[in-house]
Amino acid sequence: MIAQNQVAALITKTHIVKTMKIRFLLTFLALVTTASVADTLYITLEKDNALAVVDGETGTLLQTVTLGQRPRGISLNNDQTLLYVAASDDDTIQIIDVATLKVVGNLPSGEDPETFRIHPNGQWLYVSNEDDNLVSVLDLMNKSVIKQIAVGVEPEGIAVSGDGKWVVNTSETSNMVHWIDPVDQSIKANTLVDPRPRAAEFSANSDVLYVSSEIGGSLSRINVASKQVDAKVHFTIPGVEKALIQPVGVLAHPNNKLLFVALGPANRVAVVDTQTMTVKKYLLVGQRVWNLAFSPDLKRLYTTNGVSNDISIIDIDDLKVTKSIRVGHYPWGIAVKK
Repeated sequence: MIAQNQVAALITKTHIVKTMKIRFLLTFLALVTTASVADTLYITLEKDNALAVVDGETGTLLQTVTLGQRPRGISLNNDQTLLYVAASDDDTIQIIDVATLKVVGNLPSGEDPETFRIHPNGQWLYVSNEDDNLVSVLDLMNKSVIKQIAVGVEPEGIAVSGDGKWVVNTSETSNMVHWIDPVDQSIKANTLVDPRPRAAEFSANSDVLYVSSEIGGSLSRINVASKQVDAKVHFTIPGVEKALIQPVGVLAHPNNKLLFVALGPANRVAVVDTQTMTVKKYLLVGQRVWNLAFSPDLKRLYTTNGVSNDISIIDIDDLKVTKSIRVGHYPWGIAVKK
């Protein structure tokens, strides 16, 4: 027979084992949950010819990887297994395996690729060739150029609507937005905007297009149905010279209420109410802010700041800058992986 004290010891031991298992399970679930919401940032470093990898949640620089010359535009493919990076001075778009961060191929991008976008179908990539006044259309499956579309002088920004019906390109010297129909890869309309248009961004519902004008110091809102500008906002910051307010990167919140605009050497991000086309707030970030990206949970906004060699992290709910992280020389493009 088992003595009473032995039974008590056995019960205690069993309880301890169960408690340890529960604690282990809770810890494991916490780690899984954390991993599921964590995001990884991939940032092109124009003067380092490199890619910085950053933990977006903690703001920790994890790794730096050597790339081609003057990397700028960057994007993930649809399943987030590949990164595409425009190596501008190598006249190519490099293909990088996300798991290994090794270059596994190249795309024939045309001369001096800078900005590009991937169509929602995952098959076509559209890239601006600034020196040739062309937009090249690449087939990602065959790694080939299937069309070159003549556009205005110095093509720059590229945007693709979420519904896949339109691709737009901005030409800096012509001050135009060119509307490309992906069905036959041809221009169907042109819209005149303020001087030196840079970035273009569709609203989440694809009804509106926003275009920044670097020299105009403005942002245009364009009705997609009519292809006409229906509103503008001109940026003014107390104490900052007008010439320094140069709108470049644009990022639309999926709620269709907020828009974030990088203002270049003004070292600010403008928070725009898209319904009233007024500025809610200017956020001070690093020097020469270029581009913007959201965290997957839409809690954070990241900016690349070229001259200060860092990125800024903005709390979207509070509209406050919470942290800056040095990442390398002249950060330009940014892509975020969940």
